[in-house]
Amino acid sequence: MNHQDHVDLLLNGIPHSGGTWADFGAGDGAFTLALADLIGKGGVIHAIDKSDRTLKQNAEALRRFPGVTLHTHQADFTQKLDLPPLDGIVMANALHFVERRHQLETVKRLRAYLKTGGSFILVEYDVDRGNNWVPHPLSFTSWEALSTEAGFANTRFLSSKPSRFLKAIYAAVSA
Repeated sequence: MNHQDHVDLLLNGIPHSGGTWADFGAGDGAFTLALADLIGKGGVIHAIDKSDRTLKQNAEALRRFPGVTLHTHQADFTQKLDLPPLDGIVMANALHFVERRHQLETVKRLRAYLKTGGSFILVEYDVDRGNNWVPHPLSFTSWEALSTEAGFANTRFLSSKPSRFLKAIYAAVSA
């Protein structure tokens, strides 16, 4: 996938430009860049990842969006973090690293960072059985159930892209 594919997956889940967002499991920044492209000048992104090396790559890549402020946090997103109230969350290809039995508590913890009316965008493989590289994916149907149990009132499918890895990757937004 390329930058435009990442933008296309998030596009209909970003209600307006600007705001304060977090990218949980940000890695080297593929979806951080897409988010920056969509929220534009004046937007603020908190990129959270365990790897300092990938966060440095993320920050370097984000220089192409000088109007967006980036804060990097080397941290485990399954643990409590010190973040401001967020307008939105992007979690792309990260929740599948959390064991299924811990996904609900993780999503509830992340949801608590959102302002009232905030958006949680999940990008995930559309299967329920993983492999060594994607151990605990959630199909859209499974995400709908989990997001409801986590307290979201509305979850909708945004888009999908074919994946050579696990059939398809989708984006959904929950509010």
